[in-house]
Amino acid sequence: MVTHVLRALWAEPRPANPPARVSRDWALVSLLTVWSVAEAVLRDGLAPLPLALVAALVIIAPLLWRRTHPLRAVVVAFGALTMVDLVRIGAGTEGGLLTSTAAALVLAYALFRWGAGREAVIGLGVILCWLAVTNVADPTSPADAVGAYGFFLFSAALGAAIRYHARARIRDIDEAKTRVREQIARELHDTVAHHVSGIAIQAQAGRAVAVSDPERAVEALVTIEDAATRALIEMRAMVGVLRASQDAEFAPQPSVADLERLTNGVGARPHVQVTLSGELQDLSPAVGAAIYRLAQESITNARRHARHATRVTVAVVGNAEGVRLTVDDDGAPSSADDGTAGYGLVGMQERTTLLGGTFHAGPNADRGWRVHAMLPRTWTGR
Repeated sequence: MVTHVLRALWAEPRPANPPARVSRDWALVSLLTVWSVAEAVLRDGLAPLPLALVAALVIIAPLLWRRTHPLRAVVVAFGALTMVDLVRIGAGTEGGLLTSTAAALVLAYALFRWGAGREAVIGLGVILCWLAVTNVADPTSPADAVGAYGFFLFSAALGAAIRYHARARIRDIDEAKTRVREQIARELHDTVAHHVSGIAIQAQAGRAVAVSDPERAVEALVTIEDAATRALIEMRAMVGVLRASQDAEFAPQPSVADLERLTNGVGARPHVQVTLSGELQDLSPAVGAAIYRLAQESITNARRHARHATRVTVAVVGNAEGVRLTVDDDGAPSSADDGTAGYGLVGMQERTTLLGGTFHAGPNADRGWRVHAMLPRTWTGR
């Protein structure tokens, strides 16, 4: 069991796309540098000034690449610190290092947050070796020595915990997107099946009247052509989003006309009001189902997270280019209204993007929460 865990840790890859240096990294390095210089000038009882400043600088400089090259940063920083402490031991110098060397805890955190498994193991070994040497250079009580080890191990454990939490969140987001893709595929499956059924019926009717009424047979062929074209468009779209769909639902998929079903009974809170206006006929079935699903999820979120909400308004407006959905509530925001809690918004964003639309969700200027989506009238799946 232990061997399996160690092998898994050794083979652990680095997290993808570590963030590059940002302005706050330069601010941190600048602040620590100024702090080190000021402490070297004002504080008594330090190790020789050159050694103290070198020890501080070899900790501060690698902070700039701690995410992109965590092992290299740890080896440079703690390797140099070890050399400084060995010089202190050999020369028999007295006095401590600058307190800015405590920034080494950040490197221990970054090693386990951004490093590969083997990098974390090697880097931890380097840190533990330095701790053993520095306890000789600066003799301390057993309790203080244990505390030093505990600080660095805690920093490493915190980095590992944040790493696995971030991985779990990414996995949950991917699963939410996959569920949306499967739902869209099921909806398109029903649409294509409807078109094909219509083709079969019109073909049978055309064959029955071909001899007695050729004009009606031609009309049937026109209807078949139109239905076949629509079926091909929807089928291309379905293939584009299908992701291992199972347990297909065969119930008719909802559309804009079904939005009235989302209103609740008299006296229920929050009260849901639906308004439809503009050109809402001849929408692509995928777009109509998406409008319904987006409104349904928005209302569900309002009921769960909008505190003291009394009203939710759903407005759908259609024009020649597309369909606009706006959902507003008048509730007070809860702690979950930062857009990161749960994965409903992730699924809504994914559904809108797949259909070639735009999506935005956020607090209103005065009160409540707004969901806004704009979708094209038709979708070719391209």
